[in-house]
Amino acid sequence: MAREVRGGLATFFTMAYIVVLNPLIIGTIPDADKQYLGDGSAPNIALVAAATAFVAGVMTILMGVVARVPFALAAGLGLNAFVAFGVASQMSWEDAMGLVVLEGIVIAVLVLTGFRVAVFRAIPPQLKTAISVGIGLFIALIGFVDAGFVRRVAAGPPLELGIGGQLVSWPLFVFVVGLLATALLVARRVKGAILIGIIGTTVLALIVEAIARVGPSNGGKNPAGWQLNVPTFNLDRVVDIPDLSLLGQFSLFGGFSRIPIVLALLLVFTLMITDFFDTMGTVVGVGGQAGLIREDGTLPRTREILLVDSVAAAAGGAGSVSSNTTYIESAAGVAEGARTGLASVVTGVLFLLATFLAPLVETVPYEAAAPALVVVGFLMMTSVRDIDFTDFDIAIPAFLTIVLMPFTYSIATGIGAGFITYVLIKLARGKTREVHPLMWVVAGLFVFYFVLGPLRVLLGYQ
Repeated sequence: MAREVRGGLATFFTMAYIVVLNPLIIGTIPDADKQYLGDGSAPNIALVAAATAFVAGVMTILMGVVARVPFALAAGLGLNAFVAFGVASQMSWEDAMGLVVLEGIVIAVLVLTGFRVAVFRAIPPQLKTAISVGIGLFIALIGFVDAGFVRRVAAGPPLELGIGGQLVSWPLFVFVVGLLATALLVARRVKGAILIGIIGTTVLALIVEAIARVGPSNGGKNPAGWQLNVPTFNLDRVVDIPDLSLLGQFSLFGGFSRIPIVLALLLVFTLMITDFFDTMGTVVGVGGQAGLIREDGTLPRTREILLVDSVAAAAGGAGSVSSNTTYIESAAGVAEGARTGLASVVTGVLFLLATFLAPLVETVPYEAAAPALVVVGFLMMTSVRDIDFTDFDIAIPAFLTIVLMPFTYSIATGIGAGFITYVLIKLARGKTREVHPLMWVVAGLFVFYFVLGPLRVLLGYQ
């Protein structure tokens, strides 16, 4: 029992950073109606943090009780970026979260009917890897931009370093120090490196603000100011009763009234593919480390594990915090000896307790949290080694998938370009038998996705 408790604690501290990062990704982006999560005209970080911790806690406990494995769940990084930049930008947050709920339901049906095997085999493994790598680069770019380390300019190159090409502000100093410190912690394999990095960089930001009195950026009017939050510590706002009013703020089919049905279905499919394969890789990887994999390569209670994961995806949408998925950080608990669901119960309870500390996230400026995004981006990109760049049939689609996500600020664009290019190359080389039928269907949907804009213009709709 002691090792299960240790394992649960280790897993929590290695993934607790999501309580800070998820609100900074989905809580600071307005939807198509210019509203933020919670129907406000300004970000409410504490509100999103409380809901993030609550859903993670409930679903992780469910994983421990139902599947009886030491796997923890929380809002998926990469998935939340897609929801924020690829879905909510085209509809309201309620509509976007409704599509997330639908995605979870679809995955649950796939699990219950056994069709998940067909979906798993449809997409080439290296193309799945490219999706993960591309999302990693996209998240890293978000971190650099949010911190002001990389900025847009009115004239000249699209992006530049810092302010006028120079790192000349205290917040940028905090970001650089935080990035280097977090990278060193990760390189030394320190457990909880990302969370330690966020806390340490936030402390540095508090000290800098207390001495230099930098102040807020005021929407760019003070380019040397703090982004999002000014780091000040308020003892009255350390612990508070969590506000869980975000729960239930979703519209199941509202998105279908905002955008064409085919486009809405394509967004649900993109969410499903990203979530589904990320989970499969995590479950197999952590299960193998825990010694739970059988000789035939299967994992005990796989059906229960994937079912809880699919319910978590839907619960993330219902809780307005984006799809929840199984975390690779569960490996930290396994390394401490966790082998049963008791470890997940411990982790889940800690997440529930964290809801009372949600106000603390309002102390964290972008410059203190962004280093974690950059490092997470690096960790996601390391799987690029699994792509064979000498095989142009897969290398070119993988390359387009990877680079177009950050270059276009759109995950869907990268995935669509990769899928279409893969099918076209196989067609041109007479290797159509190597293309799964589902890939033809999805590639066709993405073609429609890309030509939808020109069609609207031709038909006089915009």
